Amino acid sequence: MSERIYLLPLWLRLWHWTNACLIITLAVTGISLHFAAPGRFLVEFSLAARIHDIAGVTLACAYTFYFLMNIFTGNGLQYFPRSPVIAGCIKQAKFYMWGIFKGEPHPYAVTKETKFNPLQALLYWMIMYMVLPVVIITGLIYFFPSVAPEKLFGMDGLLPVAFLHFASSAAIFLFLIGHVYLATTGEKPTSMIKMMLTGWHEHTEHH
Repeated sequence: MSERIYLLPLWLRLWHWTNACLIITLAVTGISLHFAAPGRFLVEFSLAARIHDIAGVTLACAYTFYFLMNIFTGNGLQYFPRSPVIAGCIKQAKFYMWGIFKGEPHPYAVTKETKFNPLQALLYWMIMYMVLPVVIITGLIYFFPSVAPEKLFGMDGLLPVAFLHFASSAAIFLFLIGHVYLATTGEKPTSMIKMMLTGWHEHTEHH
């Protein structure tokens, strides 16, 4: 028997795909800027800089929209893992590491009230409310360098900002790779991708 739950509203799906496109664009142009060498780059340096700036400002606007909608709709509560957090995360991690390959059922059922398992909720909360804001804030400081202090920790004021921006961006990129993998761990490899397109979660009960 199959059960369908309308899990993801249109605004959240539009933000998700917009955010994904922006992060990929920022990753490609960011790599081009950081590791450019004469005659060797993914995107020509000056073009990469312009695209990176535009995508960065757009990401900041998209995140502001996402943050406010999470407050107004209550969707933000989904990112706070239910207790017991540690035990739940360990249980879910075991499933991802070997349970899924043995055909075991998902340890946490998806409901309208609880979209994420404990490990997802904790990881998404860290990324969306800690790491991504650091990427955006440090990026905006780069966009408006006059707001950066002249000296910070005895160094040029922009140097710690550059380090934080690079480190947090790398964390987002690694999260994106893991996120793509986890998107294939539904009942079928395409189930979660289909859900993110349609908003409907489909679950087949096995007896």
